[in-house]
Amino acid sequence: MNHLAALAVGLVAGAHTATWGMYKDAPHEGFRHYPRSIVVSAVLAPLIALVARLDPLSAAGFCLLFGVTYCCERGVTEFYKTFVRFEDQSKYTIPMQFHVFGRVIPAGPSRWAIATGHVALVFLAGWAIHSFQGSDSTLARPLRFFLLGSIGGWLSAFGGGFKDAPIEGFHTLKFFRSPLLAGLYAVLLSLFTNSYLLAALGGLGYTVATIETYKTFFFPNRPRGKFAGKPILFPEHIETRRRFVPLYFGIWTIVIVAFGWALANAG
Repeated sequence: MNHLAALAVGLVAGAHTATWGMYKDAPHEGFRHYPRSIVVSAVLAPLIALVARLDPLSAAGFCLLFGVTYCCERGVTEFYKTFVRFEDQSKYTIPMQFHVFGRVIPAGPSRWAIATGHVALVFLAGWAIHSFQGSDSTLARPLRFFLLGSIGGWLSAFGGGFKDAPIEGFHTLKFFRSPLLAGLYAVLLSLFTNSYLLAALGGLGYTVATIETYKTFFFPNRPRGKFAGKPILFPEHIETRRRFVPLYFGIWTIVIVAFGWALANAG
């Protein structure tokens, strides 16, 4: 039963990710990528639940698994798009493949060395966060979770700044947004777990969900940076995509209710 519940959480998290991505990109590239995040999340969620021993049938377990799955799916998908997938980058204003000041690093040893370095950095950050488990600290518990939870946000901020800032400029508030939100979400999730790593991963997942909701639905007619100035090739999808809005905010409602239920039963 838990495996099926974890699979359901993965499908829900994947549908959430896929929907904001489709809403912003469909007018430019159609619906062809919509199933990707759903499939990846459906594969990851049961594995995460098994390794982390999360109970997706409990409200707290659902909230943690949703956030951690969200984070891991984004990591896997973005790694694939950045280092593994090769496609014509001329359709993008900001290249999706790894680039330095807009110059894409071609396939070869240099590219894979950089990819290996990225993976090593992520695992090193995860190991560092986990290594604090059980250590003595004079810092208050919420502050520990905030500081450790913000690490993923800092990696996201520096990575995003390196990729986007040379082309669209540096935005101070945008840079500090991810670390702040990731830390705050980690503090919230600390009410459901004692694991710094789970709280950090889940916090980063909810940070992505929150920021993308803001960018996508508060500014629905503003093209994503990667498509800024590019023509709309599928104008019919501007209307079609609106049919998915109830699904998207329905999922947010489920998550918020789960958080409320978990908080009511915390402690």
